Amino acid sequence: MGDFNLALVIVAIVVCVLVFLFNVYLLVNFQHPDDANQAYFPKFVVVLGLSIAAISILMLPADVANRQACQHAIYNGACNLTLPMKDLWLAIYILDAILVFFVIPFAMFYYEGDQDKSVGKRMKSALMWVVTTAIVCGLVLGILYGVVGKVDFTVRHLSSGTTSFPSSWDFSSSQQCIGSRAHQCSAYTASASSETTWSMRTTFPEYVVALATIVGSVLFTIFGGVGIACLPLGLIFSFIRRPKAVITRSQYIKEATELGKKARELKKAADALHQEERSGSKGRKWHKNVKVVEKELLLLEEDVNALEEMYPQGEKAETAWAMTVLGYLAKLVLGILGLIVSVAWVAHIVIYLLINPPLSPFLNDVFIKLDDIWGLLGTGAFAFFCFYLLLAVIAGAMMLGLRLVFITIHPMKWGATLMNSFLFNVGLILLCSISVIQFCATAFAYYAQATAAQEIFSHTLQSLRGIKYLYKYNVFQIAFIALAGLTFVYYAAFGWRRRKPSGRFQLSS
Repeated sequence: MGDFNLALVIVAIVVCVLVFLFNVYLLVNFQHPDDANQAYFPKFVVVLGLSIAAISILMLPADVANRQACQHAIYNGACNLTLPMKDLWLAIYILDAILVFFVIPFAMFYYEGDQDKSVGKRMKSALMWVVTTAIVCGLVLGILYGVVGKVDFTVRHLSSGTTSFPSSWDFSSSQQCIGSRAHQCSAYTASASSETTWSMRTTFPEYVVALATIVGSVLFTIFGGVGIACLPLGLIFSFIRRPKAVITRSQYIKEATELGKKARELKKAADALHQEERSGSKGRKWHKNVKVVEKELLLLEEDVNALEEMYPQGEKAETAWAMTVLGYLAKLVLGILGLIVSVAWVAHIVIYLLINPPLSPFLNDVFIKLDDIWGLLGTGAFAFFCFYLLLAVIAGAMMLGLRLVFITIHPMKWGATLMNSFLFNVGLILLCSISVIQFCATAFAYYAQATAAQEIFSHTLQSLRGIKYLYKYNVFQIAFIALAGLTFVYYAAFGWRRRKPSGRFQLSS
């Protein structure tokens, strides 16, 4: 038993190191050239945030393995030698909340501050925003914890009599208790009057995790519900809308001229907004116009990339066209695989969570059978399904950001991602990772039973006063399925259409 626990600790350390190195690799390859050899603090926050998000996802499989370390123990106290998963969960999610609500906003305010100001003034401005946020959050958390920071557990009062040890036991459906007197020792047949509510105050760290989970659940439901449909369908319809052949030179010149006009208009609008920023007139209209320009710039970049795909140039033009064709084929394959995973997720939510009692454990049984084949197969499949939800959140945020003016978009591009976009997406991933774990702990309750995560998310969270009804009536799951269904319908109706190159745009006056 001790050898098993030691191996689990070694695996956990190795995985943490690999996750950290992989995130450094992502940062180096995704960062914009303008951020090279500078902005070290935001980069540290990005790597730390991505590492915590990935480790938190992998902790649930580790929690399951930790539970299995002592389930066949032959001596008392074997479970005391396993990893302290509950303490680790609380520590990782308290750190998660600190990063999301304090460290990442500070890094974003500092990075986006006026470059003409000194470092001290930028830090002072960012610190003022963060301190204000900390005071407000502290007051809200303290008041809520003092007023409604309790959990209400529904329990039944059961009792039984005592008697001398008999030579034989005589139990039946009508006589289920020891002794001749009438008692209520069976919860199944007990009357409604035996039910009561047991209230107790939860710990403050658990309450912070619970509230952070609620905030993350709202974002996860919206972005994840949209993303679980648009992620695979976007790849499939990208293949359907692919360029079928190389265009002529005259067509290329015509399209390039139009895009050049659009680029000059965008530059003129960006210069005007920069002048307004310098003059200090940064009102609601200014922020709205900035978002319009950002979206138009992103669409222009997509149009330029599409034009370059349809008319490859240079000595390796034929090779570039062949790579374009292979890229779209890869999108089709990944889209089909993603669609299978998305349909499996939606079916599992309906079969296991929304229907009471569940029709089948479904994916729970799949993971258990994979574990029986080889110990890491079930764990790997489980981690993949959880990570897929995080990818769906990012895809949903991008889709809604392109279509809704009030949502700011922060695209992630290979070799062209600024630190503010990195920080925004890391904050979104961290905030939603808590909800993804809670969602997975509920959806795979049979697979993850008797774990520390289930104790936190399935017991405390779902019994928290004022919040439990959101989980009792499956509000988040129903909204998730509804948004996924609407997105499927939207893509079925409009996804096959090729987007026309963006024309003239109008800023708010």
